[in-house]
Amino acid sequence: MNASSTARRSRRSARQAKNSTAMKGAARWGFAARGLIYLLVGVLALQIAFGDSGEQADRGGALQAIAQRPFGSAVIWALGIGLAGMALWRLSEAVVGATGKDGMKTSKRLQSAARFVLYAVISASVLAYAAGDRSGSQSSDKQSQDVTARVMEMPAGPWLVGLVGAGLVGAGLWIGLRAVQRKYREHLRVSGMSRRTRKVVDVLGVVGGVCRGAVFAVAGGFLVKAAFSFDPDKAKGVDDTLRTFAETPAGPWLLAAVAAGLVLFGLFSFAMARWRKV
Repeated sequence: MNASSTARRSRRSARQAKNSTAMKGAARWGFAARGLIYLLVGVLALQIAFGDSGEQADRGGALQAIAQRPFGSAVIWALGIGLAGMALWRLSEAVVGATGKDGMKTSKRLQSAARFVLYAVISASVLAYAAGDRSGSQSSDKQSQDVTARVMEMPAGPWLVGLVGAGLVGAGLWIGLRAVQRKYREHLRVSGMSRRTRKVVDVLGVVGGVCRGAVFAVAGGFLVKAAFSFDPDKAKGVDDTLRTFAETPAGPWLLAAVAAGLVLFGLFSFAMARWRKV
């Protein structure tokens, strides 16, 4: 058997794996896991907006909140496995292409590869927490500052931090713009929804996407600020980024609005788990 035949068989096997019932189930499980995390982060941020500043509004805070509930450990394991399923699905998209007419484009496959890395890292953190490693519950602010400090010690480190920050700002704006344009509809089985359901999903997708994009963009802005000031302590994680919204002239009400948006994005992720084309 020559190399060409082997490559064709490998691609065919990968495509079959991507289209399998198990892979589709893993993707939907992953969307649901993402939804629960965003939902809890939004709820924790709402509590901060209304005066309870004791909890951290980030993934670590969400895991701690789950761990304190009955069957919390089982739920955290389920979250980690679901996010791992999401990572595998994104990897399959990077290898054989995503669903849709543009799914085979190099840009789309690179996006899927980047998402694979992101979800693989998040999944590993959640599974480590489930196994008893509580370092995953460390504040995202402390993690962001520690990583930024290490990177800034490297040659051209501040430039790298600045580029990552600018990339986050761009990603946040892109996420918000695509939400406003309702680009998510391209990935949904809209024909399977009632008119009322479509309207509800649009509210969840647009408002939730804009608020999610705002958090990315503001966090990226703080990274750029850290790079220009050569001060890693200027970097902020999700928790501190959200708290920053309460320091604007709009006060806690802006934080409450953004937090509510994250709750809506969590619900939107549940809708994606139900109607996403996978």
